[in-house]
Amino acid sequence: MDSGRILVVDDHEPIRNMISRQLTQQGHNITCVADGKEALALLRIQSFDLVLLDMVMPEVDGATVLRVIKHDPHLNDLPVVIISGDTNIDHVVECIQMGAEDYLFKPFNPLLLQTKVSVSLAKKRLHDQEHQQRAELERQIAERAVELERSEERYALAARGANDGLWDWDVPNNHLFLSTRWKSMLGYREEEIGNNPNEWMHLIHPDDQELFKVRLAAHFRRLLDSFEHEYRIRNRDGSYRWVLCRGLAVWDTNDQVLRIAGSQTDISMRRAVEQQLQHDALHDLLTGMPNRGLFLDRLERAITVSHRHPERRFAVFFIDLDRFKTINDSLGHAAGDQLLISVAQRIQACLRPSDTVARIGGDEFTILIEDITDFQMIQAIIERIQASIAEPILLSGHRAISTASIGVTTSDLQYTSAAEMIRDADTAMYHAKMGGKARHVIFTPAMHAQAMEKLQLESDLRGALGAGELRMHYQPIMSLESGKVIGFEALIRWQHPERGLLYPGSFLDIAEETGLIVPISWWVLRTSCLEASSWQREFPSDSPLSVNVNLSARLFAEPSIVDQIADVLAESGIPPSSLKLELIEHSLMTLSTQTSDVLRRIRDLGVQLCIDDFGTGYSSLSYLHNFPVSTLKIDRSFINRMGPLGEQGEIVQTIIGLARTLNLDVVAEGIETEQQYQQLRDLQCGLGQGLLFAPGLDSKDVRILLTNARQSTP
Repeated sequence: MDSGRILVVDDHEPIRNMISRQLTQQGHNITCVADGKEALALLRIQSFDLVLLDMVMPEVDGATVLRVIKHDPHLNDLPVVIISGDTNIDHVVECIQMGAEDYLFKPFNPLLLQTKVSVSLAKKRLHDQEHQQRAELERQIAERAVELERSEERYALAARGANDGLWDWDVPNNHLFLSTRWKSMLGYREEEIGNNPNEWMHLIHPDDQELFKVRLAAHFRRLLDSFEHEYRIRNRDGSYRWVLCRGLAVWDTNDQVLRIAGSQTDISMRRAVEQQLQHDALHDLLTGMPNRGLFLDRLERAITVSHRHPERRFAVFFIDLDRFKTINDSLGHAAGDQLLISVAQRIQACLRPSDTVARIGGDEFTILIEDITDFQMIQAIIERIQASIAEPILLSGHRAISTASIGVTTSDLQYTSAAEMIRDADTAMYHAKMGGKARHVIFTPAMHAQAMEKLQLESDLRGALGAGELRMHYQPIMSLESGKVIGFEALIRWQHPERGLLYPGSFLDIAEETGLIVPISWWVLRTSCLEASSWQREFPSDSPLSVNVNLSARLFAEPSIVDQIADVLAESGIPPSSLKLELIEHSLMTLSTQTSDVLRRIRDLGVQLCIDDFGTGYSSLSYLHNFPVSTLKIDRSFINRMGPLGEQGEIVQTIIGLARTLNLDVVAEGIETEQQYQQLRDLQCGLGQGLLFAPGLDSKDVRILLTNARQSTP
């Protein structure tokens, strides 16, 4: 973006400083003054590319400064953008008629300020280029004109040679001359447009005709020194082009217009560039949706309207895709982009044309739903969006399923700013995500305290690893046939200095969201392997005690994952077969072919791979053939539903049979009663864990358990 020399004129120092700071960061050279008198003095001795002008100032106001600029032949090409808190549309029209380039209401969005400045400077540069080209053309015409004897001959030659279309209007006789170039730039032949001015007027776009006539009349009455106007005009093929029309009238002694002549320039390319610049500044480049800046502007307007008309209720949705990070890391950024585009289209299809949906960053979307009638309407929209997003999508050859967590807040809480409303919808979204994902939550003020608590917990978690606050507990995994301990599952705990001992459910989601799960996972793996090494030395057996460690899917984004696992095995000295890495079943659905290769390399180290929470996934069991797993862990929800007489045991029996067919080990999780234990033994389930045997134990209690087991062995 090219920098510009900008003069900021405003009697409020905080506003001057804010504008200066915003635009200086964009590379512009900013000069600030506090009143109109000082601004006019500075304009006469310094050159600027743009003026940002406040309308209401003491002594010399903005209207006076604007009038002086536009009447000064040395300054009238200088673009002026009005910045004012006055929202009276009549005042806006007056400023535009006086020659203002654009108008920005206070309080303004910084992104809109930067956009309008960029567009105004771009127009100024194009205008300067056009002026230089026109001056050069006029010089060339003047040189040729010396050789001509009559003024009519000079005029005819200029009309034929100029790139601009020339026109000359004999007003009293209502006779119009249009040059051949004027007609040809619109695709018309010479004879297709006559000499009646109405033929010109009928070609002007209907939406532009009124302002064209207003500005022309203002020049005829000498309210404007010259006629200059940009408008759309119809091509012969029916399309419209943007043109710049300039003209200068001649009056008789009674101030009646005798004649006006000028030129018409095709500025369609310049207008297209300006519109593209403005569109790009306010829209997301990937999805084409409005971005955060445009969404904030529309939401601020909705809030303003609701203050005047409380019955005009509206709602804001904050949408975050569940497991997007996993999909993006596993399948690649191209697949992630494809998913975002598809989701954006699906959301848009669920809404009315009057609703606004924006992508505000990453996998986050916001929606403004205006004119809502009741909460049933909100519920219906949410259900449509959730169902649409959950439809399977093919990404890089993989069938993927995404869901969304949605937070909602409404105008019933009488917000005063868009930022506050988005913040609260975001807070509600996190409550939805913490509640199990693929859910929605409507914001209540009580959530603020919970949000602050979560923020503090995140801050504390960042220092927990370095402060030595993380702890490892281990739950024994038993042979259901012999009753012996064959290994342990590693379970992380956090000894918070103020909240006491915290279990994974209260902090692992935060670790996943922030990426802290990566260093924490490596710490868990190393600590558990070193602990297993000491068990094996102290309690030797024919089959060394194993340790199961949960592995986050985010670790597969680590290019050195296999090498790091190998380093941990070498450091601890345990046999690779004693390490069993657990993957949650639904995370396997997003793993790519490349990840499958990584799993095979891990298996080639001798490490065993387990599927945790088996039976809770979404898709087919084909991944059991695609991934080198050795063990299935039956989710505790199925064990809990097993009745005293064997009811509801069909799923457990099916999983055990499937594992036996595939030659896989089976571990039943969450065994709490003797009846469950006996039923699982009858179903020939080999391994199990749960409170019936022992809870998670610290290192000291693990040794006590193993010591007692050794002493009780005959």
